[in-house]
Amino acid sequence: QVQLVESGGGLVQAGGSLRLSCAASGRTFSRYAMGWFRQAPGKEREFVAAVSRSGGGTYYADFVKGRFTISRDNAKSTVYLQMNSLKPEDTAVYYCAASQWPAGRTTKADFGSWGQGTQVTVSS
Repeated sequence: QVQLVESGGGLVQAGGSLRLSCAASGRTFSRYAMGWFRQAPGKEREFVAAVSRSGGGTYYADFVKGRFTISRDNAKSTVYLQMNSLKPEDTAVYYCAASQWPAGRTTKADFGSWGQGTQVTVSS
């Protein structure tokens, strides 16, 4: 399995931006499709975005389309989530995850490795 460590979370005002990073180690990063999920208090963990092994394919939940951008740098073994126009409802713990399946998977069960999460809080 691959080990994942997220960073970049914090407190931001509504309308602001944050960039999350997820550094991977342990296995060849480019062999994994990568995803971001989030979990708000009292809610299920939900899919946010995913990127294919090469970075050429990206997938988004409807509620972040046009605001969030996922990308990856295979040379740095890192995946990013650029979050713009943040809303209070984006407040959650954000998790990075790795999948050995081909690109396009959006369910938790398809991702076998997870980071510890990073807190994002958006104030109104």
